[in-house]
Amino acid sequence: MKLLFALLLAAAVFCPPAYARAEQEIIVSAASSLRDAFIETGKGFEKENPGIRVIFNFAASGVLVQQIAGGAPVDVFASADEASMDLAEKKGLILKSSRRNFARNSLVLVVPEASALDIKGLRNLAGNNVSRIAMGNPETVPAGRYARDILKENGHWDVLVKKFIYTNNVRQALDYVSRNEVDAGFVYTTDAVVAKGKVRTVSVLKGKRPAVYPIALTAASRQGGTGKKFIEFVLGKGEASLLKYGFMRP
Repeated sequence: MKLLFALLLAAAVFCPPAYARAEQEIIVSAASSLRDAFIETGKGFEKENPGIRVIFNFAASGVLVQQIAGGAPVDVFASADEASMDLAEKKGLILKSSRRNFARNSLVLVVPEASALDIKGLRNLAGNNVSRIAMGNPETVPAGRYARDILKENGHWDVLVKKFIYTNNVRQALDYVSRNEVDAGFVYTTDAVVAKGKVRTVSVLKGKRPAVYPIALTAASRQGGTGKKFIEFVLGKGEASLLKYGFMRP
């Protein structure tokens, strides 16, 4: 009897019940346009790495840099542009050696699916029948910054600037167009894919700078090893989800 008790006690000490085992978590701050692809990627990563949970924080890339600088607990940062990642690197917020480009996107002009306006490109936006155009705030939203740069390159910015409705992130601009609250909007190709049936792409915009997405470990990460594994997954098996949602290889 004593021997049986000793064995049971040893099992309790060396084999704690499942509920006593702490689940490891990593926090990934990612650009809003990555929401659908990354949620799917996160599920794939968790399935391949039992006991690890991925917590996502989606927002405009510029806002995410501000959050990390303010001390927000983040292990991995994925930006929708190189400028935001450059700023994070300059501030010492990421590990430079871990930085990788993992995807590319394109900016498009979209209108509500049921729109009766004759909008086929940028030149049509100057008409009196177009009064509200949604775009991310260029100060913090990469999609808005890309749109501003392209409009300036093509000489449309000054003519259209009074018509812009600035949003906190690219998905908010997409929502405005989807709900027919604006006449048109600037979003990514991947956003238009998600809102298929609600918005219609009328023009693909090309600028001097490509919309490249970098990813990196944060300097303050407490889960560096797991964060590195997540980045490797994004660059490898996670590519399938990115391509599925309309992203392109970098």
